Amino acid sequence: MLRGWLLLWGALALRCRGDTAFLRRAQDGSGRCTYSFTVASPDEATCPDAGGVPELRAELAALASRLSRLESRDRGSGPRGSEAAEARDSQQVAYSELLRAKARLEEEKGRLEREKEELGRRLESSALELSRLRATRCPPGGEGPGRAPGKAPRWDPQPLTYQELQSERTEVPASRLLEETALGRPGSEDSGCGELVWVGEPVVFGRADSIAGKYGVWMKDPEPVPPFTRETTWRVDAVGTEVRQLFQYEAAEQLARGYPAKVHILPRPLESTGAVIYRGGFFFQPRRSRAVARYDLRGEAVTAEREIPGAGYHGQYPYSWGGYTDIDLAVDETGLWVIYSTEKARGAIVLSKLDPDTLEIRRSWETNIRKRGVANSFVICGTLYTVSSYSAPNATVNFAYNTATSTSRALSIPFENRFRYLSMVDYNPSERQLFAWDSFNMVTYPIRLSHA
Repeated sequence: MLRGWLLLWGALALRCRGDTAFLRRAQDGSGRCTYSFTVASPDEATCPDAGGVPELRAELAALASRLSRLESRDRGSGPRGSEAAEARDSQQVAYSELLRAKARLEEEKGRLEREKEELGRRLESSALELSRLRATRCPPGGEGPGRAPGKAPRWDPQPLTYQELQSERTEVPASRLLEETALGRPGSEDSGCGELVWVGEPVVFGRADSIAGKYGVWMKDPEPVPPFTRETTWRVDAVGTEVRQLFQYEAAEQLARGYPAKVHILPRPLESTGAVIYRGGFFFQPRRSRAVARYDLRGEAVTAEREIPGAGYHGQYPYSWGGYTDIDLAVDETGLWVIYSTEKARGAIVLSKLDPDTLEIRRSWETNIRKRGVANSFVICGTLYTVSSYSAPNATVNFAYNTATSTSRALSIPFENRFRYLSMVDYNPSERQLFAWDSFNMVTYPIRLSHA
């Protein structure tokens, strides 16, 4: 293109020196496009010099030389210039990515520092609690009931951690003994349904050993399918954005030791602590969705998934402790439930009964209990119960919604948050106990139901 313009310019310049100039474009013998022009001499009718006018030849040579220099400069600067521009663009993109990565790391660092401070406070509180418990025990060598005076107590050389675990599981406060004497021992009555009237003190079964276990979910299947049993225990540490590991234990004692029999890797990460195990399936909310999915524990694959219409998710309607607890699953004597809220319900709890195979909603109830106003909830015999606080040591079970009558009522049943961060509580109908996760600790609560 540049060559063509220069030739045209040369033709016009020469036209000023002659009467007529003719520009012609044609292909040469090799197929290349060439430009040529002719100029009629105003003075000579013939060309005595076959070589042409020397002056014209010199000008054409200078023009050709200049044209070659321009073309070589254009060839040299074009590709390298574009490559340099592309390199600059790549550097800018890489710099932007580095800035975004730095911002994410700073945010994660701040979160971990907050977690560290919270863990320090919890450890200090646990140390004080342990000191208090040790101070209230009988001194070694003391004379107790049934012991001969002056007889030395038997010493069993067991590790301190094992002794503490045994004492925590076997020591029963006098207040609980008195209440159980008046009402009967938990689980001694028949399996008929009734209303919740009492929640006992928490019993610790295990403790998470990393920051990922500050909050989580642990459970047993009330209606297991082979090869699993009612003793098979499951656990998920729910801190993180890509939570996919489901730990399987043969029994609760194995969970206390911290050695899983198997680790299932879920095909999709789950959201928060609202998962349950029921009839051989692990039911959970996939991350950043309003859906509920069923993961088959034997086939190790998702066999059903369905959206909950209008359900809030990822922080729209969580419990008061947060944790993206918008969708919470529950199991009772009657089957599988989902607890959530919608924009239509304006943040009030909606309770729906699910088909455990297809996850279709069979029926829904809209309550007058604000979901953000309670710390957690569970279902017993078709009645929804809520916990007032996730951190207050002396919380209560403060509301009940009966699906049989579609009515709610206020309660004040004592509920102890021993470790001051309750992130999960579910009911197990086969054991008649509440399973809970309280700041790294997996605990159970004995309960009492009124006679139906």
